[in-house]
Amino acid sequence: MLRSRDQPFRIEEIELAEPRSDELLVRVVATGMCHTDLLARAREDGFLPAVLGHEASGVVEQVGSAVTTVRAGDHVVLTFDFCGVCRACRRLSPAYCEEFHQRNLSGRRVDGSNVAQDRSGTQITSRWFAQSSFSTYAIATERSAVVIDKSVPLELMGPLGCGVQTGAGIVLNEFGLEAGRNIVVFGAGAVGLSAVLAARLAGADHVTVVDRSPQRRRLAMELGATAAEPMLSRETARHLLGGGAAFDYSVDTTGVAAVMEAAVDAVGPGGTIALVAGGADRLAVRPVQLSGRKLTYVIEGSSQPHSFIPSMVDFWRQGRFPFDRLIRPYRLDAINEAEADARSGVTVKPVLMMDR
Repeated sequence: MLRSRDQPFRIEEIELAEPRSDELLVRVVATGMCHTDLLARAREDGFLPAVLGHEASGVVEQVGSAVTTVRAGDHVVLTFDFCGVCRACRRLSPAYCEEFHQRNLSGRRVDGSNVAQDRSGTQITSRWFAQSSFSTYAIATERSAVVIDKSVPLELMGPLGCGVQTGAGIVLNEFGLEAGRNIVVFGAGAVGLSAVLAARLAGADHVTVVDRSPQRRRLAMELGATAAEPMLSRETARHLLGGGAAFDYSVDTTGVAAVMEAAVDAVGPGGTIALVAGGADRLAVRPVQLSGRKLTYVIEGSSQPHSFIPSMVDFWRQGRFPFDRLIRPYRLDAINEAEADARSGVTVKPVLMMDR
């Protein structure tokens, strides 16, 4: 649990409410640590104390009376929640649900209630992305639980719920990248490297990664990037693309203003730029810079998680999507070490293992 912005995580016992009719209780096996979890330290809106975590994998132990698509005993990946009835949801774009913020970022149910309290009776923010999974148990909704095959190792599957889904979804869902096209990815974290894996899966011709870290650049090359650079200039792009100076697609995962500007400049007419980071920097562009180009901000890879997550599992089983190369396991009581390693860049994707 995180009680203060400037203090470490603490292991505490809390009391969970009984699942409501549309909810389920999940025994968490493992959960990824995402950059969005770390951003919660900056909040000043009464958010803390809170249980964070939103990339869980686990086993369903109890379901509410109205739940029809998930059963006790099912293995699940927990992902974002959505209402299922707004215009975006009806158009099969749940990542852009009109209630996305309320259901995922408020840390509470839609009616404002929490699902947990500490031993003193203090209410705990415990609905982070409809799960708050830095915990041995989590209460989720039917919509945020994706059933997966029981034959795959649950210890690895959690990051599919957000970070990996986001990076891969940008390429496969938002771009619909076709074989023979080229892409540049700025930032070689979990989201950026998942985009690299998806680009290779889709048959991209050139996959360039831009990152300051030599270690991350080496990993990107091992995962299928055709080039990895500390920075990108038009001259570098022209060399990489065999005379052309523009990419078909670019992805910025850093949220840094200068890097976002580089992502815009990297594509040519007909190209698409996707921004994904949740930072506070602003992007300033002249309208002419977008001539013939598309610029968008992508949430959760524009995915339909109940179909996309199982497809990523299948690609992994086929050996075509080795996202497990990004993962380093930590015990739950080593959560502060995991956070430090994520911030320093030592670890691409920390995954907390629930040791009982």
